[in-house]
Amino acid sequence: MVQAAPARDLAPLALTIKAWGRELGFQAVGIADVELESAGSRLAEWLARGFHGEMAYMARHGASRTRPANLVPGTARVISARIDYLPDAAPSEGVLADGAKAFLSRYALGRDYHKVVRSRLQKLADRIAAEIGEFGYRVFTDSAPVMEVELAAKAGLGWRGKHTLLLARETGSFFFLGEIYTDLPLPVDAPVAEHCGTCAKCIDVCPTRAIVAPYSLDARRCISYLTIELKGAIPVELRPLIGNRVYGCDDCQLVCPWNRYAHVTAEPDFRVRNGLDDVELATLFAWSEAEFRARLAGSAILRIGFERWSRNLAVGLGNAPGADRVVAALRTRADDPSALVREHVAWALAQHRRRGG
Repeated sequence: MVQAAPARDLAPLALTIKAWGRELGFQAVGIADVELESAGSRLAEWLARGFHGEMAYMARHGASRTRPANLVPGTARVISARIDYLPDAAPSEGVLADGAKAFLSRYALGRDYHKVVRSRLQKLADRIAAEIGEFGYRVFTDSAPVMEVELAAKAGLGWRGKHTLLLARETGSFFFLGEIYTDLPLPVDAPVAEHCGTCAKCIDVCPTRAIVAPYSLDARRCISYLTIELKGAIPVELRPLIGNRVYGCDDCQLVCPWNRYAHVTAEPDFRVRNGLDDVELATLFAWSEAEFRARLAGSAILRIGFERWSRNLAVGLGNAPGADRVVAALRTRADDPSALVREHVAWALAQHRRRGG
């Protein structure tokens, strides 16, 4: 491998990389160093409190998260990129207000972002290689122990909000992040100032009180964790609080004042598929496993599998207004082959009986 040039000689390349990134569809690209010691201390405290729940990989790869060179030897800088994903979809507030409908986090309504963002980052890395020759790098998109929010903040792409997501003044938080770890000692960008002030709307709106303090999230109570990461039964006491959110939760983003500046994405891959932005719970619950796999091929939702998908829908139906269609849908799967699904269906039917449905 050729020896990297001194940092002062790489300033023009850094500017060119950012321009290429915009040409490839990223809204912003920044460059960060790899010093994450303070973030590592916060991560250790978070793990010690058990806030990661069943996500054992968070603890298992702790050192790699806070020491990028442990993950990719030779890493000197991280190129961080941001791409808007908010689709032109049915208004989230309206769907959430209609208990018969299913709310899915808006990031998951189109094509799996992992594939889209990773492909764009690889193209960016290829352009760099074509310009300067072989260099050391590795591309990441929420696919390895990478502290993407921390690195994006260091790269000047935004600041960490009180809900722990990255916020940018010009676009809010409805975007994906991706990274290129590289051995090129590129000049780094300056972080931006925080602009949350005294606002606590994201903390106040959380249905399950998962944001236990500013910048501190107990994943075990987070609806995104419960509906996506948790493999077993959803805690009974949290089920009524989930409402009709069957895949993720956007509440903390929807209420954030900075998202008044969110941009509808121009990316065709992030457009709504299968009408998932405005669909009834009973309709989705009627899908067979074959339909689930066929309809959601290429979607991030597919990774939770049909069993967890059905579990989540059963909870949503249990919280739905008592209608014959809802109860009838639940009864069709009272004897489901999955014990996990059966248990959640039984709970849902009991909810309707308790309410006189």
